[in-house]
Amino acid sequence: MNEAIVDKIRNYCKELKLGTNIVRSIGIIQADSHEEFLAKVLEIEIKHRETTRKNRYLKQAGFDVIKTFENYKFDHIEIPINLTIDALKSAEFVKKKENLILYGPVGTGKTHLAVAVGVAACMNNMKVKFFRTAALVNELIDAKNNGTLKKLLKQIEQVDLLICDEWGYIPIDIEGAKLLYQVIAGCYEKKSIILTTNLEFSKWNSIFFDEKLTNAILDRMVHHSHLLMFEGPSWRFQNSLMKCN
Repeated sequence: MNEAIVDKIRNYCKELKLGTNIVRSIGIIQADSHEEFLAKVLEIEIKHRETTRKNRYLKQAGFDVIKTFENYKFDHIEIPINLTIDALKSAEFVKKKENLILYGPVGTGKTHLAVAVGVAACMNNMKVKFFRTAALVNELIDAKNNGTLKKLLKQIEQVDLLICDEWGYIPIDIEGAKLLYQVIAGCYEKKSIILTTNLEFSKWNSIFFDEKLTNAILDRMVHHSHLLMFEGPSWRFQNSLMKCN
């Protein structure tokens, strides 16, 4: 391969902001015509950009641990008739701005499913953000106190899917509840939300300690939402090293 020509290609790619992937690929491309060669070069660059974008979306999502649908079982979940497993695995509902509420006892796979859906959304070129609800509230309060609340809310507004894990596990004071309502209201009919919770709707007031605020959040969350009911014992307990044989 002519090094002088390769250097020219490298400089052209740099000027056109095409990166270095094309330069690494040209030596292994086999083609019978100039047109076929160019088509293959462009195809490789597009696939490279797709992979880079998906990896960036996964990193930006902020998952504690990456979970997928591999070996995940749905036999302990009551799924509404207007939602299919395929729609979950493809995150198709996100395009419709629909929500998921994953309700059931601790350890029954709610977080795993939420993260798996989030990963699937990233793989389908959707922007996702994962929060434990208490951590999100703390971030909102800190952002308000240091004057960066508008910036944080804008970051959340830019995602296609917001995941709030462990909703209702820890009570929230009135300031945090108002900020959380602001997030939910901002997402309403504009993007999708997944909540995981072990608290039934009638007890949500015990989280926010404000009936009007609770009703306002419920009203926006329940509309356009699918409720998935989880049953059975804790998977973590069933597979604990401490469990007696």
